[in-house]
Amino acid sequence: MRVIEIFASRQGEGLWTGQPSAFVRLGACHLRCRFCDTPYAAWVCEPGEQLSVDETVERVVSLQQPHVVITGGEPLLFSETVELTERFDVLGFKITIETSGTVDQPVRAHLMSISPKLSNSTPNADNDPAVSNAIIQRHEVNRRKLDATVSYIERYNYQIKFVVDTPDDLPEIEQFLERFPKIEPGRVLLMPQGVTRNALTEREHWLRPYAESRGYVFCQRMQIFWYGNQRGT
Repeated sequence: MRVIEIFASRQGEGLWTGQPSAFVRLGACHLRCRFCDTPYAAWVCEPGEQLSVDETVERVVSLQQPHVVITGGEPLLFSETVELTERFDVLGFKITIETSGTVDQPVRAHLMSISPKLSNSTPNADNDPAVSNAIIQRHEVNRRKLDATVSYIERYNYQIKFVVDTPDDLPEIEQFLERFPKIEPGRVLLMPQGVTRNALTEREHWLRPYAESRGYVFCQRMQIFWYGNQRGT
C-alpha cells in the first residue's frame, strides 16, 4: 500500500471527535475535489512509503492508541485495506474509515464516515490550471457512484458528513437525503469548508443554526482549532 503518513492525534471531526487515535493516511484518490485539504495524499505525486499490512499494523500498534482512523485520499481503493481492518479488529482497535462512499469493500469498521461529494467539490480550471476537462469529467462521474453509500448505511454504524461551502449547498444536501430516506437525521453532519479558524467560524454562524433546526449535527473541524492546518494532526 502507498502510505503517506501514520501518526497519533485526536479525531477532530464527527461523532467521535476528541477520541485519541492513530491515523493511517493512504495515498490515492479517484476524485479531484476543489477544496481537498490533503492533495499530497490524493493527487499530488508524493511517493510516501510502500508498506505491507504487517508493517502498517506494527507502526500503528507502537503508537498505543485505542482508535485507528484509516483515511486518505480514498483508502478503499486499496484491496489491502480489507486485511488491514481485519487485523486491527482482531487486535481490539475501534476502527473508523473515512471515505467518499463511492467504493465498496468488505472491510471491518466500527464507524463508517461517509463524505458524499456535492457539486461544490467539482474542480475548476479557472482556479487550477492543472485541471483539464478530462479531470473534471472523471470527478463528476466518480462522485456520483453511490451504490457503496447505500451498502454502507445498511451494514455499518455510520455518519454522513457533508462539506458545506455556502448556503447554496443546502438545497443539494436536502435533495441528496430525499434519495436516501433510511439515513437518520442524527447521523447527518454538516461541516464547514475551510482550513483556517476564521473561515470555519464565519461559516459556523449560519451553518450551525441550520443544522440544529433540521435535527442534524453541526460538525466543526476541531483539528484546525487545536493545531492549525498542519500535517500529522
